[in-house]
Amino acid sequence: MERGKERGMMVPRLIPQQNPLEQLQAKFKEVENGFRAWLAKQSLPVEAAVVTTTSASQGAAIGVLMGTLTNDVSSSLPTPPQASLNPQAMASLKQTQALSGGPLVQARNFAVMTGVNAGISCVMKRLRGKEDVQSSMVAAFGSGAMFSLVSGMGGPNQVANAVTSGLFFALVQGGLFQLGHKFSQPPAEDVYYSRTRSILNSLGLQNYEKNFKKGLLTDSTLPLLTDSALRDVKIPPGPRLLILDRIQRDPELKEKQGSRG
Repeated sequence: MERGKERGMMVPRLIPQQNPLEQLQAKFKEVENGFRAWLAKQSLPVEAAVVTTTSASQGAAIGVLMGTLTNDVSSSLPTPPQASLNPQAMASLKQTQALSGGPLVQARNFAVMTGVNAGISCVMKRLRGKEDVQSSMVAAFGSGAMFSLVSGMGGPNQVANAVTSGLFFALVQGGLFQLGHKFSQPPAEDVYYSRTRSILNSLGLQNYEKNFKKGLLTDSTLPLLTDSALRDVKIPPGPRLLILDRIQRDPELKEKQGSRG
């Protein structure tokens, strides 16, 4: 009798603990999704202001880091007298100074680029209802033009240089968007595991998605899942209980279970 109690007390110790890093990532993802859901409910001016501010702050932090790394290099370069430079050389010097300025200069430049890009992207997505290459290029044009105006790159003709910089940024951003879109297409089989992936992510068990795929346990099999089926795909007891409990508490899946029963 006592031996049976000891075995019963040892069972919880056999259940593997979740990785703290995975729990932290899942919690961060949950907070991020909650913030995005809240932001989507706000008016366009509020959403654009929040997105612009947060992105500009991130860009400023990157600029400080970049400016710190490049400050030592730029300070070691000799500065020629400006009076002896022709206009083209003067323009080149200003471009070099804009790209290799100190931490505060780079913080300003990166804040303008990232903030304007994110703000325009937010407005375009809300107005057009989608995020595509056209919206991405418009945002890049705006950020490139503003970067040119703020940094003073290109010489005295600021308007022409702003348009040129904007077009260059837009072409680069458009190419990167298309390239990223091409390589970010999920495998065809993933569409059959979207509901499964959502459930596993909500439980912090996303590492077991490969077990579902190995056993061909697609979304259509969720109402039919049993403990033995999850055991066959090498899922431990603790995660099995959490997955089955989550399915039982899902109204849609529970309704399908009842209709099939």
